[in-house]
Amino acid sequence: VQLVESGGGLVQAGGSLRLSCAVSGRTFVNYVTAWFRQGPGKEREFLAALFRSGRNAYYADSVKGRFTISRDNAKSTRNTMFLQMNSLTPEDTAVYYCSSGRAILSSMASPSSYDYWGQGTLVTVSS
Repeated sequence: VQLVESGGGLVQAGGSLRLSCAVSGRTFVNYVTAWFRQGPGKEREFLAALFRSGRNAYYADSVKGRFTISRDNAKSTRNTMFLQMNSLTPEDTAVYYCSSGRAILSSMASPSSYDYWGQGTLVTVSS
């Protein structure tokens, strides 16, 4: 199983970025996929999760209304997950990670619920 993020970079406050996560070796329909981030000196923070069917998405309060999680199921074995981020602020500066695992609703915000992670992509928001 491999997860590879892309799309990070430098953006001005108020701008937008779209992150991608290419997942191989595992199909979306059997697992929960999620986005987390970790800022300097901070713990890893849950952002959003997409459950197996792809119809149910959940968001942390800190990003609700600004971030959108989605995925592309066009291919059966190689899938891509996205995180559209709008109205970015300097507080959104962090390394962003995608993850996959057998999380349940009550545990989806816990990093320990996911067994595979990408390498992370850095997002820097300038003021």
